[in-house]
Amino acid sequence: MQVKETDLPGIGRKFILETKEKGRVIVIVHDNGTREMYVPDPKDPDERLSVGTFTDDEARKLAGIIGGMAYKPKALENIDIEIDDLVIEWHRIDPASSWIGKTIGELKVRQLTGVSVIAVVEKEKKNIVPGPDYKFVSDSVLVVAGERQHIKLFKELLAAK
Repeated sequence: MQVKETDLPGIGRKFILETKEKGRVIVIVHDNGTREMYVPDPKDPDERLSVGTFTDDEARKLAGIIGGMAYKPKALENIDIEIDDLVIEWHRIDPASSWIGKTIGELKVRQLTGVSVIAVVEKEKKNIVPGPDYKFVSDSVLVVAGERQHIKLFKELLAAK
């Protein structure tokens, strides 16, 4: 996706997002925190159709939905979200993983990689901010956060058998 940014003095900033499929969305972030979203009119590309105006809270909820924070399609094994230098990724524990039955503390996940496990989603339950005594189980999905270089170390640790 290509993103073009333009300052709007006294108003805020305009973002034009163009997808690989040539779809376009225009978002204006106002200095007061509101956001406006537009799509070009298919009949007249110079005209814009308003999708809506969103408060800061509404915009964050919409971003969470679009970004996969509210629902993660089951077909996706790994996805990631990047906010400045912070990366959030989802990783499934392989049934043959050496991590199964071990705790976060035993594996020294944060100490060895710099990554925090912020949630673990199992078939029957969700563990938000699991502590060092959490034991990993097969096929659970880990939600981890860290900087890109830390995520790389985490992936290496997770892949080690």
